[in-house]
Amino acid sequence: MTKLLKNLWGRFLFQDRGIVPTKRFLVCYLIISFTITLLTLVGISWVALLALNGMVLLVSFIDLFFTPRRKQLIFRRSMPKQLERGITYSVGIEVENLSDLTCNVQLIDGTPQSFEVKFPLNGVLPKKKTVNLSYDFSAPVRGVYELNKLYIRYVSNLGLWKKQTAVEVMDEVHVIPDLTETKKYLEDAQKYLMHEGMKVRKRKTGVGEFAQIRNYVVGDDPRKINWRQTAKLQQVMTNEFEPEHGKHVLILIDCGRMMGAELRHTNRLEKALEAAITVAAAALGNGDYVGVIAFSKQVSVFVPPDKGMGQLQKILDSVYKLEVDASESNYLQALQYLQSVQKKRSLILLFSDIQTFLQEDLTLSYFEGIKKRHLFLLVTVEDELIARRAKEDPTSIHQAMVKGVAQQQILHKKTQKAKWEKRGFVLVEAKEERLATDAVSHYIHIMNQGLL
Repeated sequence: MTKLLKNLWGRFLFQDRGIVPTKRFLVCYLIISFTITLLTLVGISWVALLALNGMVLLVSFIDLFFTPRRKQLIFRRSMPKQLERGITYSVGIEVENLSDLTCNVQLIDGTPQSFEVKFPLNGVLPKKKTVNLSYDFSAPVRGVYELNKLYIRYVSNLGLWKKQTAVEVMDEVHVIPDLTETKKYLEDAQKYLMHEGMKVRKRKTGVGEFAQIRNYVVGDDPRKINWRQTAKLQQVMTNEFEPEHGKHVLILIDCGRMMGAELRHTNRLEKALEAAITVAAAALGNGDYVGVIAFSKQVSVFVPPDKGMGQLQKILDSVYKLEVDASESNYLQALQYLQSVQKKRSLILLFSDIQTFLQEDLTLSYFEGIKKRHLFLLVTVEDELIARRAKEDPTSIHQAMVKGVAQQQILHKKTQKAKWEKRGFVLVEAKEERLATDAVSHYIHIMNQGLL
C-alpha cells in the first residue's frame, strides 16, 4: 500500500486530519446520481451527466462552512493518575466550542489496546458553550501507560460531511494492583477477618506492651485485673496489652515462571501482589517495619524496611510494574541477598509457588541457616485444578491416568510439606479468594503469640 493510500485509509479510521462523507450524504448522493442517470434515457449526454454529478458534489461542500474550524474547539482530559487493576473508572472530556456554530461530535480517546472501553463517544456542542463528556473504562494489566491523542469527528446540523482531527492531550497513568482487600482490612480489620471466617488468636499472657486500663468484661483474663484501680474506682478494671510494635517484616515476592499460572480471574503473581500489599498495610498499621524483595532469576526490587503508612506508597511504586519472568526462580540468590541486607531478626513472608519451592532440595539446607536468625512463612495459592482432578470419578482410561498423576502430585507435596514443617517451617496454602485473608491472619497470629 502506497503512502498516499495509507493516509487516505487513516482518515476513514479516525487516524488523521481531513473530511469524510457521512451516511446521509452517501444515501442522498446515490439517489440523486441515480435520478440523473435516468436522464440518459431521454437523450442527455454523458458530459452533462458528469457535470451535474460534479455540481451536486460541489454544492454539498457548502455544509463545511456550517461547522466550526478546528482551532475553535478546545479539548481537555481529566482522569486519575493512579488506577487499580480491573476497577472501573470514569474519564472526563471537557470540550469548549468558541465558534458561533453548533455541531455534533464523535470522539475516540487514544487509550492503550489493553484498556476495556467502548467508543465512539457522542455529544452535541452548542455555540459558545463548554460541554463535559465522559466514558468509563478499566485497565486489566498493570504498568505505566501514556494517553497521547484525542481523535475527533464533528458535523453540522446538515450532516453531509464530517471534519476530522487529532488533538495532542498528554496524560500518564499508573495501573497498580487491585487494593480491594487492603481497603477492606483498613476499614475494619476484625470485621474483615471475621467475615472470611478467621479470628485473631489470643496472645500469650504477659506478652506485649501495656496499652490501657479499661472495664473488665466477661472473658478477660482475671490475672490481668488492676486491683489498685479497681479499689480506687469501686469497679473491676483490667490491664489491656497489645502486641509489641517495631518488629521487622520482610515480604519476598516470587516473579518466576510458575507465578504466571492462570487462576480463575487472574494469575498467581497478581494474587500474590494483592496479598503482599494487604499484609504490608496490616503490619504498617501495627507500627512494624516493612520491606519488600521481588526476585526471579535475580533480585529485581528491594524496598528497605521502614514504618509509617507512607511506606505503603513506596512499596506500591516499586512493585506495581512487576511482571512474570520466563526463567525459573533462584531462591538461593534471593536468600543470600536477604542475608546481606537484613541483619535484624525479621518475619519473612515468601509468596511463591509451593510446587517449585518444595522441589528445590538445596533450598532446605540453606533455609536452616535462615531459620536461626529469622522466622519464615511461605504463603501460596492452592492448585485447585490438581485437587479437582484427584477427586473426579474416572470414566475412561485417560481420566484414570490423569487422576492417578494428580493424586501422586498431592502425595508428593504432602510428603515434602511434612518434611519442611518438621524442621519448624510454616507453609500456608490458601484458596485464590482467601490468600490475602490467610496471610494477614497468620501474620497477626505470629505477632499476638510473640513468636518473633
